[in-house]
Amino acid sequence: MSIVISQPSATPIVHALRSLGYNAGTAIADLIDNSLDAKATKIILQFMCFGNDGAIIIADNGHGMNEDTLQAAMNIGSKDPRADRQPNELGRFGMGLKTASFSLGKRLSVLTKQNGIYAQRCWDLDHVSKCNEWQLFTAIPDEVRQFMCDIEGDSGTVICIDKLDRFMGAGGLNTIHESSFYAKVRRIHHHLEFVFHSIIENGKVQVILNGNELDPWDPFMVKHPSTLEGETQVLNINGNKIKVKYYVLPHASFLNEMEYKRAGGSRGWRDHQGFYIYRENRLLHYGDWLGMFQKDTSSQLARVRIDLPNAADEDWQVDIKKSAVIPPDNAKTRLETIARFVRKISRDVFYYRTQGSHPSQTFKGSLNTWELSGSDEGQQFVLNRNHPILSEIQKKIDDETSKLLNLYLKFVQLGSPSNITDSPKVEEESIQIVTDAMKELVIQFASTLIKLQVVQNMQQLIDALVTQPAFDVLNRKTLKSIIEEANVSHE
Repeated sequence: MSIVISQPSATPIVHALRSLGYNAGTAIADLIDNSLDAKATKIILQFMCFGNDGAIIIADNGHGMNEDTLQAAMNIGSKDPRADRQPNELGRFGMGLKTASFSLGKRLSVLTKQNGIYAQRCWDLDHVSKCNEWQLFTAIPDEVRQFMCDIEGDSGTVICIDKLDRFMGAGGLNTIHESSFYAKVRRIHHHLEFVFHSIIENGKVQVILNGNELDPWDPFMVKHPSTLEGETQVLNINGNKIKVKYYVLPHASFLNEMEYKRAGGSRGWRDHQGFYIYRENRLLHYGDWLGMFQKDTSSQLARVRIDLPNAADEDWQVDIKKSAVIPPDNAKTRLETIARFVRKISRDVFYYRTQGSHPSQTFKGSLNTWELSGSDEGQQFVLNRNHPILSEIQKKIDDETSKLLNLYLKFVQLGSPSNITDSPKVEEESIQIVTDAMKELVIQFASTLIKLQVVQNMQQLIDALVTQPAFDVLNRKTLKSIIEEANVSHE
């Protein structure tokens, strides 16, 4: 069978590569991955604004590249994603250098050095679009080279991205102001402190952005004495060992103002709950329950770390931007069990303001006025009848007053807005079947209202009873029947 080689046109492919969905933070993080794969121990980033344009410089002291390696790295799609990779290797498609750079600007220049020998290449997308061919410059233009520092030592790499149309609107009518440019840089700074926090904490690399060293942001607060830390679980998912570990952050009452603000992160406490998925210690995805649960306020202390090896990329559908994942179906059930457990602990800590110390601990402090009762499907708040203040009051009052107080507290509990989730429409035509406990509650309340002269007749008594949330499942005919059967006097 005869074949022909089909050469795709450069211009439409370039525009497609620029529209893969990167934002500035994910693009810069992808570029830093290349430095880490080159075993760099120091990475320096510079963001420069020149008014109508700017430049982004990333320099590292990694092992550098020779002419052949650099040429391969500048090719579009320089790596087979199915190929085996070295442990800790972050790259997969061989696309990140180009696609991440093109998402920021139209020109990418690379100066690299290996064994004391320099090599250089430059992609200029204006030129590629004009000629509609993949013409790669073998020399960096002079106006760009002046921004790029020389490489100290025998090896390292410097990349420069300019013509920053996507990053700052360069070349267009809506170029952002310098203040907005550096505000964007600050957001990138915080993003990188988050994405690479584990790698920086391990002391493997120093990252400096515009002269400021990155201070890793740990979402799990592992150094705080009140953080609850679970045991590491190892799941064997399709032949890959996946590590899972949960954390429950301290209640706000155990944090000072600075700790509380920092732990909330860029999105705030509620939106930082959920799974945190790492590949080779590099954060890929965070801040949701992967469709298993909805976010809620009481679960905001729960954060679950998942560590993947790079061999699991295809299984977990890691995307080209390394910012989204989809877990395999056989992992979801096991992760859901872990998440359900840690969410329950988070609710206990959140409601009872208790310092966690052990996963089997019951987090119900004796000084709390309310306690949570029931399951996820039907949880209710109940009054803490063992509260020391209530116990002291009970000691100082007589039996009759104590009965009144307990009845009142029972209706406070049943009438709590947190427990009123629905007001059912009941059938009014027939007398309902009622439990003895419910009958006794109706009789107690009706007798008390009559004794205190809150109501004067049967009609007023029935009207009062139907307003109580405790009796919203009973119709008027049933209430009247219970009162008459018990011979509760209303005269």
